[in-house]
Amino acid sequence: MANIKAWLSAARLRTLPLSVSGILVGCFYAFSQGMVNWWILSFALLTTLGLQVLSNFANDYGDGVKGTDNENRIGPQRAIQSGAITVLEMKRGIILTSVLTLITAIVLIYLSFGKENFGYSLLFFFLGLAAIAAAIKYTVGNSAYGYRGLGDLFVFIFFGLVSVLGCYFLFAKQLDMFIILPAISIGLLSVAVLNLNNMRDQISDAMSGKNTLVVKLGAEKAKGYHYAIILIALFLTMLFAVLYGFKPLQYLFLIAYVPFLIHLKTVAKNKKPKALDPELKKVALSTFLLSVLLSIVLQF
Repeated sequence: MANIKAWLSAARLRTLPLSVSGILVGCFYAFSQGMVNWWILSFALLTTLGLQVLSNFANDYGDGVKGTDNENRIGPQRAIQSGAITVLEMKRGIILTSVLTLITAIVLIYLSFGKENFGYSLLFFFLGLAAIAAAIKYTVGNSAYGYRGLGDLFVFIFFGLVSVLGCYFLFAKQLDMFIILPAISIGLLSVAVLNLNNMRDQISDAMSGKNTLVVKLGAEKAKGYHYAIILIALFLTMLFAVLYGFKPLQYLFLIAYVPFLIHLKTVAKNKKPKALDPELKKVALSTFLLSVLLSIVLQF
């Protein structure tokens, strides 16, 4: 029976800050407009954390049973690969996490819409089911979209657009033209983390038949793609600040740009995929820092 340490390792706690970045921006943007509800924020965070852990478990399971996680993989050893958690135990973990996440999502929907907005409740319920399905189908099954180069698209949609716009909608019951810009930014920065992961694992993924976008593009084009998505994300965040009419003190969020620029310099010089592994954590935490700073300055 797997111990707690093995499950915590499989949950990949280092990925959790990135997963809540969009939630913070969407919720605190609503807070800045006087729509304060800490219960909605709390259950939005719980639901998102559940989805991220579910995604990590499913990724461990999918890559484990397909043999993608093998001795050629550069990143840290996964739970099924190492034998710390069996295939059956991981499958049960996926089912349990799916159920718990769905429960928190239902509570979140009720807190937001109550009994008065059944149409919105139904829409977000199916959106929750879609998010759970997307978390699982990234690497699980014969039609896993992560093996067909579609991971970037799904990460952009769920970690960016759905996360930020969806959270704001839970409060406002409508969309806002300004919030679309940071939603795209958070989505692109989340894609950058996945792209880094795939750049690191390009060789082993190609050997295992995992045709990520990096495998399809090749190393040099993947680098160019990486520069583009990060720079566009930073530009759109700045554009949001200008159009929204930020005061001088509110531009403190630009502090978060420094680690991104240093990171781009590191990637430009990189020749060894293995050396990219520490950069995953840096970009994830930098995205989280950006979301926290944006959330704070929006309250000024």
